[in-house]
Amino acid sequence: MFSFFKKKPAEPVAPVVSATPTSPAQDVSPIVASEAISTVPATEASVEKSSWFSRLKKGLAKTSSNLTTLFIGARIDDDLYDELESALLMSDAGVEATMHLLEQLKRKVKEEKLTEAEQVKTALKALLLELLLPLQKSLELGRHQPLVMMISGVNGAGKTTTIGKLAKHMQVHQQSVVLAAGDTFRAAAREQLMVWGERNNITVIAQESGDPAAVAFDAVASAKARGTNVVMVDTAGRLPTQLHLMEELKKIKRVIGKSMDDAPHEVLLVIDGNTGQNALAQVKAFDDALQLTGLVITKLDGTAKGGVLAAIAKTRPIPVYFIGVGEQIEDLQAFNAQEFVDALFD
Repeated sequence: MFSFFKKKPAEPVAPVVSATPTSPAQDVSPIVASEAISTVPATEASVEKSSWFSRLKKGLAKTSSNLTTLFIGARIDDDLYDELESALLMSDAGVEATMHLLEQLKRKVKEEKLTEAEQVKTALKALLLELLLPLQKSLELGRHQPLVMMISGVNGAGKTTTIGKLAKHMQVHQQSVVLAAGDTFRAAAREQLMVWGERNNITVIAQESGDPAAVAFDAVASAKARGTNVVMVDTAGRLPTQLHLMEELKKIKRVIGKSMDDAPHEVLLVIDGNTGQNALAQVKAFDDALQLTGLVITKLDGTAKGGVLAAIAKTRPIPVYFIGVGEQIEDLQAFNAQEFVDALFD
């Protein structure tokens, strides 16, 4: 079915940097994404956690302002609910999540006889947390050797940069990584990935041109031969409406499965947090095509559309492994529903 299986696999370009596996597979215990900064001393970790929350709160300030200012000196009446409905929709929480939250909030106000605006805000915060908690899931490392991850997304979502950041996080946990430059359409993407490889001493499997599925196949074969812990396969950005390119994604996934049973073990979609309801359409389309295992939401800094996580939670609750609020390595962290809600309401 796939003609290139009948030929000698294309020779990969020599790795940009030779990466020596930092830990044999048998020594790798399951490690979760939420522990990505846990290797630093406790006091230092506390400072970093505080710094991260400050950045998250600053990034969500526009979304937060639209929601929380409604409760200042407000009366508990239909006008408040109407304004809250508008604010949730403007934050791209979507119709289903907005109606769900409002119905639950009205019921809670009535049952608990809430009379103060601050009490209603606290009730809404609790309901949003309840809605978002199912999205919180840790990305486990070490359960496969290698762990094969396929990364997809539309153009401009920050996919290649996210791969570099995730690779660095994994190295913190003594995981050796190989990157597959599967975006063979955009030369800059391959070069960008190579820069990340050079910077972090990570092997990059790339070809000047060719079939992205063949690049992915070679990367998995290389990781198996070298005893590398993690393979991350980059793919070209594409719109869900580009059906031929979506079919190519399916092909890449099938070929990865030929290179290793049960692979890819993680199929992630990188989403630009500023795209709002378009993000939900992307989740649905890519999930239908690839059966996504997780999401990474980038560029939440400065957005007024942070409510899109509520829309995802209500209509397509796929785990959100990481969220990003900036360009630096430390600006990509594991999604924590409590932190996210606190950043919106506190």
